[in-house]
Amino acid sequence: MKYKRKLYEADKINDFRELVNRYSKLYSDQIAFEYKESPSSKEHIKLTYSQFVSDIKSLGTALINLGLSQKKVAIISPNRYEWCVSYLAITTSDMVVVPLDRALPDNEIESLIIRSEAEAVIFDKKYSEVFSKIAKEKKSKLTQYICMDNLADFATFASLIQKGYSLLLNGDNKYDNVKIDNKKMSIMLFTSGTTSISKAVALSQSNICEDIYALAQMTDIRKDDTFLSFLPLHHTFESTCTFLYGSYSGITIAFCDGIKYVQKNLAEFKVTGFVCVPLMLEIMYKKIKKGIEEQGKAKLVATMSKISNGLLRIGIDIRRKVFKQILDNLGGKLRILIAGGAAMSKEAIQGFLDLGINLLQGYGLTETSPVVAGENDKCKRCGSVGFPLPGINVKIDNPNSEGIGEIAVQAPTVMLEYVDNPEATKEVLKDDWFYTGDLGYFDKDGFLFITGRKKDVIVLKNGKNIFPEELEMLINKLPYVSESIVFGRPLEDGDYKICAKIVYNQDYVEENMPNLSKEELSNKVWEDIKENVNHKMPAYKYIREIILSTTPLIKTTTQKVKRHEELKIILEGN
Repeated sequence: MKYKRKLYEADKINDFRELVNRYSKLYSDQIAFEYKESPSSKEHIKLTYSQFVSDIKSLGTALINLGLSQKKVAIISPNRYEWCVSYLAITTSDMVVVPLDRALPDNEIESLIIRSEAEAVIFDKKYSEVFSKIAKEKKSKLTQYICMDNLADFATFASLIQKGYSLLLNGDNKYDNVKIDNKKMSIMLFTSGTTSISKAVALSQSNICEDIYALAQMTDIRKDDTFLSFLPLHHTFESTCTFLYGSYSGITIAFCDGIKYVQKNLAEFKVTGFVCVPLMLEIMYKKIKKGIEEQGKAKLVATMSKISNGLLRIGIDIRRKVFKQILDNLGGKLRILIAGGAAMSKEAIQGFLDLGINLLQGYGLTETSPVVAGENDKCKRCGSVGFPLPGINVKIDNPNSEGIGEIAVQAPTVMLEYVDNPEATKEVLKDDWFYTGDLGYFDKDGFLFITGRKKDVIVLKNGKNIFPEELEMLINKLPYVSESIVFGRPLEDGDYKICAKIVYNQDYVEENMPNLSKEELSNKVWEDIKENVNHKMPAYKYIREIILSTTPLIKTTTQKVKRHEELKIILEGN
């Protein structure tokens, strides 16, 4: 590629101790975290990096004195300050952190606690019942139960911080004497899925620090930025990009009051950016577009977008002035969005860019710590996920005639292994390359495009491949569609009929297409599918059957559709 990849100077860190030291050295008096006790509260709690470092060291000291060195410690809670303190206290004290999915049912929490062999757990009060049950049953290795809130039946986070602080004042230097091996497992992460099929990914501090260093060379995140944190922190996309890379850059992390409060929080916390999945941005964009149309300003906005984009090409940027009213509805400060995890429509991407919001798409997996590729300020291509980050090699394995093949990654960010699962490890780690299971291709300029999951591709009898995501993106552009899933229904002759389950927005339909019967709505959707999807595709990709529903698709906590579970319900029900 002709352009220079390392656009920004960055400091390399080797482990989380160096990250914590960076807080003290560069950002001591800056606000590290901002949040409210409840959505209705008007008081904002603000904590400095200095306080953050003090709490990390105090908790680390307390945990060491509980005899947990080199043990596994689980964390489970909604996004909150105590989660972040716990994560770094555990990992900088020569222990392995086991972040658990906050949305898991009780039986899966118990199963993963047993599978992980964790000997301590730090948890939010909402999980007190399940941990009381686990304590009574004595099936796990847990010996320490630490509640982030003040509950009588458990040791409390606050009391441990106080204990560790007192020990430090009295000369306890066990924490300072810990030696970090940045190459061994420090983070154990369970992949999405039920406990029977989820795999435990072993990541080292070096893995994640290498990704932070690569991200720092790619993106312009500033110490005066405030990022809203709402994706679950147990997931590497949020923990690496918002929490660890964000704090490396000295940002303020503001904890969201909940998904329905996002727009309110953008203004309250003066948010300049956030990390999210495309689904949320698609919904945001549809709302923005609808608001423009309702005000009768669609033509004006389209015209001004053309003018401002024309001026942008000669170095004059007037977008944020021209679209100030729209931006004010998003808090007025929003300047950067980082999206990953799924494909996103080109219309929505361009829509945010037209407003003067820098939308950067990326690609990665838990097993790669996570970011593999991304866009940056100067190198973008609509529909792509950018190009491989500095220090990361990507190849397309066994490409077909269109250049599409499995994406493989060779990098210092690639996981150590799947814990206690050598067979699964061998399946994906071959000759120093990690085989992702994702399909994609490079264009002539080196931009990476994702076409779908290898296991989700529908292979017809004639050998033609159909990538469901390609069709879903077209369906999802329809204004009344919330989401969709495209699949192949098996036929008796061994071929497949291409079908789509479409989840429509009931409120939109009632407001814009009142008095339509179910049959009339179905006919309307069919006509739209023919015109907006089938007519843009070769005949073998035509959708032949649709299912209409108002029930959301089954998803993980990071809003990825659980295709296997969804298709099982669809195919068994028909």
